[in-house]
Amino acid sequence: MVRLADVPTPDRTFLENMPIPEIEDAPCVAGPPLKERRVAIVTTAGLTAREDARFAMGSSDYRVIPADVDANRLVMSHASINYDRSGFQRDVNVVFPIDRLRELADDGVIGSVANFHYSFMGATDAATLEPAAAQLAGLLKKDAVDAVLLTPV
Repeated sequence: MVRLADVPTPDRTFLENMPIPEIEDAPCVAGPPLKERRVAIVTTAGLTAREDARFAMGSSDYRVIPADVDANRLVMSHASINYDRSGFQRDVNVVFPIDRLRELADDGVIGSVANFHYSFMGATDAATLEPAAAQLAGLLKKDAVDAVLLTPV
């Protein structure tokens, strides 16, 4: 992982000035046991299917990734030039652990894998993501998802 001090000055200034929103503590809610939960992945790795539009710098939208996706069809279009993509290139599960999630479902550790997963582009002002996040919450609910595996990149 790159240390902020090692990032070139123009990019470091952008990162140092990126606002970080205050997030109030959310109340804990009870849910079904893990072995009954339907789990989706939400990542900020900037993943898209090869045929989908790539992310642009500052994108506040997301891409839908079907559960049966072939990992060879995923492209990392993260806009940051400082991001090390070598782990993703070796194993998609580093940023999008779909194979591990499938294994957990097969082993009965979780109830099921959601039909759809979602990718945002990181390095985006979090305040601009709220409308897309609200829309995504509705999609997760429609898919009966009651647990989300977040993979921040």
